[in-house]
Amino acid sequence: MKTIMCYGDSNTHGFNPSNGLRYSRHVRWTGILAELLGTEYHVIEEGCNGRTTIYTDPFEPWKNGKFYLKPCLNTHKPIDLVILMLGSNDLKKFFANGAAQAADGAGELVDEILEFLEDKQGYRPQILLVSPIEIGPAVKKSFFKGQFDAAAMERSKEFPEEYARVASEKGVRFFNAAEYAKASDIDGLHMDPENHKKLAEAFYHVITEEIFP
Repeated sequence: MKTIMCYGDSNTHGFNPSNGLRYSRHVRWTGILAELLGTEYHVIEEGCNGRTTIYTDPFEPWKNGKFYLKPCLNTHKPIDLVILMLGSNDLKKFFANGAAQAADGAGELVDEILEFLEDKQGYRPQILLVSPIEIGPAVKKSFFKGQFDAAAMERSKEFPEEYARVASEKGVRFFNAAEYAKASDIDGLHMDPENHKKLAEAFYHVITEEIFP
């Protein structure tokens, strides 16, 4: 059995933009992926609303993705594949980051995953470094308008180029989520059920055809 850990933010957790709650397991892309892959795979959901790559919000420091990473990896090891999808929250006005800073932060997590698991489980896992979906214009009228501005929308369009760069530097696989899914028209940040399904199906094909053929 292959173990896949999905480490991300609210779009991995399954935030429902319609009501602020969480989609059911069968709607979340992680749950759909688990159903598609079947019993030969164990899919672990590790999504947290507001999680960043390596940046610390002084009001919610525990949402720094680096702080929880090692305990999480150690809890779930042995791990064969990590799907790492973080960076949208790095573009909050508070942090004043661009796509390059988000990608570099994700790259720091890639290093940590590879080095830590090589030590703790005796081998390095595969990593799928995911460039997040774009932030849509609906964010300007949403509950999150105070955190994300028009600049964040434009910077999110640069995710694919920057994440591809980091993936190449680190020698891991790259995946552009924006090719398959988009944010809802409700808040411009979170996916609706249809896009969760599209993303899950895209991950399924990459995993079964390229990573573990």
